[in-house]
Amino acid sequence: MKSTILLSLAFMLLSCSPKTDNAAAKQEEPVKKDIALQLYSLRDTISGDFEGTVKKVGEMGYTAVEAAGYKDGKFYGKTPEEFKAAIEGAGMKVLSSHTNRALSENELKSKDFTEALKWWDEAIQAHKAAGMKYIVDPWMAVPKSLQDLKTYCDYFNEIGKRCKENGLSFGYHNHAHEFTKIEDKMMYDFMLENTNPEYVFFQMDVYWVVRGQNSPVDYFNKYKGRFELLHIKDNKEIGQSGMVGFDAIFKNTDIAGTKHIIVEVEKYNYTPEESVKMSLDYLLECPLVKASYAE
Repeated sequence: MKSTILLSLAFMLLSCSPKTDNAAAKQEEPVKKDIALQLYSLRDTISGDFEGTVKKVGEMGYTAVEAAGYKDGKFYGKTPEEFKAAIEGAGMKVLSSHTNRALSENELKSKDFTEALKWWDEAIQAHKAAGMKYIVDPWMAVPKSLQDLKTYCDYFNEIGKRCKENGLSFGYHNHAHEFTKIEDKMMYDFMLENTNPEYVFFQMDVYWVVRGQNSPVDYFNKYKGRFELLHIKDNKEIGQSGMVGFDAIFKNTDIAGTKHIIVEVEKYNYTPEESVKMSLDYLLECPLVKASYAE
């Protein structure tokens, strides 16, 4: 009986829920964990002060960044080498980048990706020079038909193959609209089933999965190992809404195949900087969040 009570208490303590005791006072040294930040979270400040913003991110305790400012071979107006140097100078690593090149109606119809892949060849080289490990397509509209969606899956497979040949990985980031049906087939499921795991991983945004009325853990179990990156996000600051089951998510990252977690904050109760720091603190204080997910 005594051992059962102790096990129950241990389970209760192993949770991301706020603690009632003064955990901070008991903590002698700051907790260190490998957690990246999607720089879109600080989009207003980074556009005017790139160096100052990334310096603050490093000082907060983030260990890596995901970019969202690639254009014409540059990141936030910086050459790949300048971008890499600035991030590393702030004490962080360059992890990943959101960028895409949508197919035109003619390309969808013809299934000829020649021009699109020329764009990707240049983008891949720029990302490689910047030290990126991952390139993530952050958005696509709902296609008109499963045939068009299958064309996109073929397109993603080809991009992923080229990324792999250059030492990078290619993935897709979801919102909520991927959980609508096209010809009675869930868009997200179709993409998972028609992309090659060797070339395409999925960066699950856990908040948007919940907003799409689905369970992240159900997808972890259904498509094991496909979710190499996780976007950890909430309605505003992480953990404030109570609508995302972070405990269950963090208990199942091994099944998901997760190697990195990335914070994204799109709306704020406080200043963007305060909200981003509060979100990091939530994860640092949660015992379910590993110090590192990398192999």
